[in-house]
Amino acid sequence: MFEVISEKFQNIFRNLRKPGRLTDDNIKAALREVQLVLLEADVNYKVVKEFIGNISEKAVGQQVLGSLQPGQQVIKVVHEELISLLGKSACSINMAKGQPTVVMVVGLQGGGKTTTVGKLAKYFAKQNYQCSLTAADIYRPAAVKQLEVLGSQLNIPVFSGHKNPVKIAADSVKLASKENKDIVIIDTAGRLHIDQTLMKELVDMKKATKAHEVLLVADAMTGQDAVKIAREYQDILGIDGVILTKMDGDARGGAAISICAVTGKPVKFIGNGEKLDNLELFYPDRMASRILGMGDILSLIDKAEFKDKAEQEKELEKKIRKETLTLEDFLAQLKQMRKLGSMQEILQMLPAQGQFKNLKVDEGSIKKQEAIINSMTKEERKSIEIINGQRRKRISQGSGTSIQDVNLLIKNFIASRKMLKGLMKQRGALGRKGLFPGMI
Repeated sequence: MFEVISEKFQNIFRNLRKPGRLTDDNIKAALREVQLVLLEADVNYKVVKEFIGNISEKAVGQQVLGSLQPGQQVIKVVHEELISLLGKSACSINMAKGQPTVVMVVGLQGGGKTTTVGKLAKYFAKQNYQCSLTAADIYRPAAVKQLEVLGSQLNIPVFSGHKNPVKIAADSVKLASKENKDIVIIDTAGRLHIDQTLMKELVDMKKATKAHEVLLVADAMTGQDAVKIAREYQDILGIDGVILTKMDGDARGGAAISICAVTGKPVKFIGNGEKLDNLELFYPDRMASRILGMGDILSLIDKAEFKDKAEQEKELEKKIRKETLTLEDFLAQLKQMRKLGSMQEILQMLPAQGQFKNLKVDEGSIKKQEAIINSMTKEERKSIEIINGQRRKRISQGSGTSIQDVNLLIKNFIASRKMLKGLMKQRGALGRKGLFPGMI
């Protein structure tokens, strides 16, 4: 995500941070580069022009803050303006009071609309909202069946039936009200292009259901086409927000940067993968940091779900101090890492991720370690001292690895355990909450 644009911004900022007096000419030259980067990233021209104008007004000729170097001041202004351009602050859907919140999900065919409906349902179900889904797309073959399969996976009811999409939607809302549901998410029909019949049907559906939220699903990889579609939907139907899908495949980022400024409506969620868990609330400040190569540590922490784990941390610290850490503990940490995604995804969220561009993480090595530990008995995981030659042979066969791989894991684990104890003495605490400072 944003790989191309982020790398170019880092190069611009690197020059701004060089020692020496920063002049208005230096700043103007940097802004010309910023403008070029944004245009190459397929950001709307009018948006870029206004963006550069705002930065120029604030950065050129202004007094530098005492706590910042001149180059840092310019970077700070760029960061603040980018946050403003992306929507200033995060916003989810507005929940109705005393009745089900009706969410219409609209968009063109092929943008991942039905899957996004499932992702939304899972997102709100995790927050203990009672959801129901409505299959109002009667035109696309198997659309109803696809939603029913998603509903079955999530254990969320799906309403379908009539040949009239507007009536299907209206009846589903009535049923949801009777069943005291919190949210009704309506999957609507998409088209390969905007047409009057489709839009009239959506306008009628919005009136019939008194929808509280109309969310447009747009494919981020289509760039300015996504922005154009969003503007047309806003003009004809009126939308309350945008969900950008396929963000994991969008290396440029033009749609994400332009869409809020062009439509006046916020990006509320982003989809960054095919799994039902791959939906995130859109945070403009975090996204701005990622675009500018400053990393996104807050999202990484959210993914790790470190809440309510103080006792586990204390226990882990105690084991490290006493050098009683086991492979059972290590396996638990590997599983925790898995929740964050691949190591490559984690590196992308770290500041100045461009320096990791050519670093290839051996995911296979991590999986191999997991397989070896899983092939051990509980006793072996807790006391590696009992793992003799015969046991090592059995473990290697059970994990599909070699005896040398098993020997290397055990050797490195013992060395790491001693190293962690030494680090604990030096720092007095774990270097990284919930994660080992060094992977074996």
